Amino acid sequence: MHQIETIISPALFHLHEEGIAHKHVVVIDILRATTTICVAFANGAREILPVASPEEAAAMQKQGWIAAAERNGETVPGFDLGNSPQDYRVETVSGRKIALTTTNGTRALQMSSAASHVWVGSFLNAQTLCDRLIDDNRDVLLFCAGWKDKFNLEDTVFAGYLASLLSEHFSITDDATLAAIDLYNLAAADLKGYLQKASHVNRFKSLHIETDLEACLKLNTLSVLPEFRSGSIQNSQYAPTQS
Repeated sequence: MHQIETIISPALFHLHEEGIAHKHVVVIDILRATTTICVAFANGAREILPVASPEEAAAMQKQGWIAAAERNGETVPGFDLGNSPQDYRVETVSGRKIALTTTNGTRALQMSSAASHVWVGSFLNAQTLCDRLIDDNRDVLLFCAGWKDKFNLEDTVFAGYLASLLSEHFSITDDATLAAIDLYNLAAADLKGYLQKASHVNRFKSLHIETDLEACLKLNTLSVLPEFRSGSIQNSQYAPTQS
């Protein structure tokens, strides 16, 4: 039986790199990059290029791409978009290519590039993602982007949710995944209420962007399956295997 493991911080990624070429990696940045990417594709975006810096995004803007840049929770001045899923509306992103840089999520995607497959995970597309992981039946790394190399609650709670959905099909033996499942079980009855204590949610409150939290916690509302490959993210076409 294949395994699930969880990386609770990018600072621990180096401990899991061995054999990554044969594994699936799910990059998790619930608040907000991976949620925003899923919403962008659901609303018709053609391609998303995760870049390391605002300067790189600005360079792509000159080539006709939408340039989106966020640092420390705020849109970088002078850019078309930041990192709020509510701003990636159909009329804004449909048919467009987007160059995106964020504080945590785009970095985690780039770190994962050597994996067999790199998926973008959110509460919104969790079931579609699980169906694909079950069908492919390879070892899975759940990679929490965290906050500037620090552990955070929301990414780990989602890792626990995903691991719970997959638990009948994969072996779970590492403590990080077991702890993530326990955290999810604590939060499941009231995700929004549980996460009020999270440091990033408090950051949202200070920036007056609390409505993004609800947008990021909707369960299984999208069937998109963004995949990072060959340097960019595209929405994979996928239909689950019929039993």
